[in-house]
This record gives sequence, structure tokens and C-alpha cells, in this order.
Amino acid sequence: MHIINSDHYFYDMKNILGFIALLLMISCKTDKKIDTAQTEEVKVEEATTDDIKLEIHDFNGLEPYLTKSDDKTYVVNFWATWCAPCVKELPYFEELNKNYKDKNVEVVLVSLDFPSQYDKKLKPFIKKYDLQSKILVLDDVDQNTWIPKINENWDGAIPVTIIYNKDKREFYDSTFTYAELEAELKKFLK
Repeated sequence: MHIINSDHYFYDMKNILGFIALLLMISCKTDKKIDTAQTEEVKVEEATTDDIKLEIHDFNGLEPYLTKSDDKTYVVNFWATWCAPCVKELPYFEELNKNYKDKNVEVVLVSLDFPSQYDKKLKPFIKKYDLQSKILVLDDVDQNTWIPKINENWDGAIPVTIIYNKDKREFYDSTFTYAELEAELKKFLK
């Protein structure tokens, strides 16, 4: 018969919860240039979001979007509504999508928002900002497996971006201005 030591169980749970809290605190890169208005929570509960349909994938479902070998160039950004630097640079990805969608470029925004926030935050955010890029939601709790598959040097913090085509692939562990993002994209266009 196996006896569970309740003191040991609660100690382990406390450590696990502490680790999760620490991960949440460091998982979004900070950008000292962000003004306080940028860090305010998005509050758009009054918006009807019934028409927003999320395309939710585990990593196996997302992986084909990271490995296409057709004639397009893909710009894949990992972000979340709770990440201020992510939110700050999203308009640049939207502008890039608008300016280059007819030039064989596809922008894919991969949300890492928590499932409990899809209806309360993510859908209202998409609607409020009228996001036009392809939006995917990654819902896969096995980060230790899929993060290194995306890039072996990725520490899991967001935002990060991958730009790739059939000939070239780059991983960017930084935020962008529009000019910086466009300059990186142009390196992939022939």
C-alpha cells in the first residue's frame, strides 16, 4: 500500500505553482520604450465576438504552417494579448500583411493566449483591432517539446518571429519597428 505524505505533496504543489508563476512573469520580454498606455488591459467585453472563429491547434497542427515549401515567404509571429511588447508590434505585422499580401507573402499570427481567455480577451482583441492576418491559436501545454522544435535557442519568451521561404529561414528573438520588419522581409524576397 502506498501512503501519500501530505506535507510532501503540498510542498511539491507549492513549488510547481511557484515555478508556473515565475514562468508567467518572465515569459514576455520587456521593452523599456513602452508607454504606460500600451500596458493597459484590453477591455472590449461589450463587443460581440460570435463571428470570430478561432483556428486552434496543438503543435502537430501548427507545424505545417512553420514548414511550407511553396513559393511564398511566411512571416510567423508568436504573441499574446497579455504581452505588451507583442501588442505594441502587432500593427507592424498588420501593415506588412496589407502591403505585401499581393507579393506572395503571408503573415501568420500565432496566439499563445490561455484557453480561458479566448472568449474574454482574444476574440474581443481580434475584433477591436480588426486583425486581417491569418490568426492561429497554439494550445499545447507541452512547451518543453515544441519550443525547441521551433528553434533550439528559443527560451520561450515572446514575442518571437520566424521569417522563412523554401530557400531561407531566420528566427528573431526581438521586437520590431515596421522599418526593421520590412527590412528583414526584403532579405527573403527575390
